[in-house]
Amino acid sequence: MYGYKKEVKLSYSDAVAKVKEELKREGFGVLTEIDVKDTLKKKLNVDFDNYIIMGACNPPFAYKALQVMKDVGLMMPCNVVVYSDNGRTFVSAALPTVLLGLVKNDKLKGTADEIEAKLKKAVDAVR
Repeated sequence: MYGYKKEVKLSYSDAVAKVKEELKREGFGVLTEIDVKDTLKKKLNVDFDNYIIMGACNPPFAYKALQVMKDVGLMMPCNVVVYSDNGRTFVSAALPTVLLGLVKNDKLKGTADEIEAKLKKAVDAVR
């Protein structure tokens, strides 16, 4: 398991707005947004469900991790997705403990735990 996911009782657009609000509350900014539906339509002329990938960053944690290992930037930013599937809306966040576990550096474990707790709190607050 590499993600933390929950179904929410919001429309897709309301869920996207709420996720951004809750990420901000936890100290994250959204650096990137990829509208997968729009991209697939433009590039492949295929229809797809509403789906957005947000690259979230918490600068103090990013700085802390980069001080330990500069290549950890390959695991940044933290991806959070909101998507629709058969009329249902889902919010999911990548688990930093799993991703940073790939680099096998014990100095990053505490940071990964803290980031993950904040991401889960943000996801859980979307209702």
